[in-house]
Amino acid sequence: MFKIRVLVSGDVQGVWFRISTQDKANELGLTGWVKNLFSNAVEIIAEGDMAPLSELSGWLQDGPPNAKVEKISIEWEKISNIEFSSFEIHR
Repeated sequence: MFKIRVLVSGDVQGVWFRISTQDKANELGLTGWVKNLFSNAVEIIAEGDMAPLSELSGWLQDGPPNAKVEKISIEWEKISNIEFSSFEIHR
């Protein structure tokens, strides 16, 4: 099991980025959360197997259709236990 922490910046707020990320994470069977930051970026924490996390991180490179991703950083961590039971939007 792995956890990723992703920071996405660009035109990523007010373009359905959080709900689209939640939908994609749920489709992939991942747990964690997504939230807007005051810096106009979006932060994502996701947990699960490597393949679906890799697919999510690839999807986040572009995000939903109205988003314009300018920069993305991804930190991977191997974990032994899943911390979250679902994928939520934090406000």
